[in-house]
Amino acid sequence: MAQISENKVVTITYDLSVTDENQEKVLVESAEADAPMVFLFGQSGLPEEFENQLNGKQAGDTFTFSLSPEQAYGDYDQQAVVEIPKNVFEIDGQLDNEMLQVGNFLPMADNQGNHMQGKIVEIGDEVVKMDFNHPLAGMVMHFDGKVAAVRDATREELDHGHVHGEGGHHH
Repeated sequence: MAQISENKVVTITYDLSVTDENQEKVLVESAEADAPMVFLFGQSGLPEEFENQLNGKQAGDTFTFSLSPEQAYGDYDQQAVVEIPKNVFEIDGQLDNEMLQVGNFLPMADNQGNHMQGKIVEIGDEVVKMDFNHPLAGMVMHFDGKVAAVRDATREELDHGHVHGEGGHHH
């Protein structure tokens, strides 16, 4: 049976919980058998320690591990919460009020052209306050799951750096 290692396509199911401010575990995400997580090991963009915890496992193996903020998406950074002039969000001189809703994630780019997701946290008269921290920044993440499948990546998947077909990317 194939073991998880570099350039393998990995399919997993899992529950992800985080520790809240009361030190309680709260379920925030599940990947079930009907919609599993499928990724190219070693090129997933997932935290390195996440992949380290799965390395060497094979289909049928279960896993339970936790990642500290340092091992995952870092500490919460107050400087990543910024105020942006409201006129930046105008399209042809009009604000899109459907788009400008507290809690919405918007694709943005900085002055260097780097793309990132920002979450709207507050809308004022002149500015929109956005949070560019990863949604899981500052949180301890607890994974409990099972390896559903492991296979060799195709040449095309390796060339493109992501999974194709079922559970993956479609061109």
